[in-house]
Amino acid sequence: MYSVVGVRFKKAGKVYYFDPTDLEISKEHHVIVETARGIEYGKVVIGKKDVDESDVVLPLKKVIRIADHQDAHVVEENKEAAKNAFQICLDKIRQHQLQMKLVDVEYTFDRNKVIFYFTAEGRVDFRELVKDLAGIFRTRIELRQIGVRDEAKMLGGIGPCGRTLCCSTWLGDFEPVSIKMAKDQNLSLNPTKISGLCGRLMCCLKYEHDNYETIKEKEEIPSVGSLVVTSLGEGKVLSIHPNERMAQVQIFELNKSMKLPFDDVAAVQE
Repeated sequence: MYSVVGVRFKKAGKVYYFDPTDLEISKEHHVIVETARGIEYGKVVIGKKDVDESDVVLPLKKVIRIADHQDAHVVEENKEAAKNAFQICLDKIRQHQLQMKLVDVEYTFDRNKVIFYFTAEGRVDFRELVKDLAGIFRTRIELRQIGVRDEAKMLGGIGPCGRTLCCSTWLGDFEPVSIKMAKDQNLSLNPTKISGLCGRLMCCLKYEHDNYETIKEKEEIPSVGSLVVTSLGEGKVLSIHPNERMAQVQIFELNKSMKLPFDDVAAVQE
């Protein structure tokens, strides 16, 4: 078992485990840690706890210290510097006529590296751009190509539901989302109805999927289009509502559709 604290570096970023050593670290504390990118400033979102070896990436890096007001001031200065770097990089991209869209710029806490995030349709030869930026900023330069989902996560926005995007507020990791999830939930397959701001399938299609799968495993759910027998007579299944455990059935004798519980719907025996 390893004693760890969970640290997040961005509002809705991934949580990474660090060794708290003998420091009295609590949830909501800000800390200075060493990462693969260098020295970073992060927020403790998971208090000290013990986890199995399989849950950590070894060697486990240590928390250097609890952050103070001066560290917070450095972070704010870095954000202001990043805004200036963003504009400079935009100008250089135009000069080199590169087919890329700059999304965000970030300084590491120790100013050891400045990272430029961008999207592009394909590969971009940005070697000359890197040389120009290195000459201006006199530090390590990293240009990182990201996907459209990552772009939405960084920029934020309002989703079709009217709420702030999940990915930019609390969703730490993206999970695979498939069109089958929309079909299982009887949603419209119109791309404009089930796509988010990023243009990909909405992450929220995943939220209820496990529940639908569990219901399917535990109960015999009639398939759409199948012939069934009900207390009101024979009919045909028009749609399924697993969360409600109901099926919309066209009753032949009544010549109308009715919403009936699964218990009242049985497949026609051939």
